[in-house]
Amino acid sequence: QVQLVESGGGLVQAGGSLRLSCVASGRAFSGYAMGWFRQAPGKEREFVAAINWSGRYTSYADSVKGRFSISRDNAKNTVYLQMNSLKPEDTAVYYCAADSNYYRDYVSPIGDEYDYWGQGTEVNVSS
Repeated sequence: QVQLVESGGGLVQAGGSLRLSCVASGRAFSGYAMGWFRQAPGKEREFVAAINWSGRYTSYADSVKGRFSISRDNAKNTVYLQMNSLKPEDTAVYYCAADSNYYRDYVSPIGDEYDYWGQGTEVNVSS
């Protein structure tokens, strides 16, 4: 079992920045691809970004390209989402997720391909 705990959410003005963190339990973290997803009120969950086990490969939703950056520190069992130039439409609960297919370079934008999920951290961007 893997437990994921997100932090770093909060209230920020449009144009501001936040950095989300997701800490994973267990030694297997370094072999997992990790993803960030978000769900806004009344909307379906959507893909934000993903990173493969080594950090070499990343993928982003078109809506966040150039503004968000995903990274990881395997020594700290942590994945990050740096969010810059935030917009009101980025308001959502952000979830991190782990894909337990070890050492897979493919990074998936499909939530169903992730096996473990955190509880989420709320991001509110005011206009």
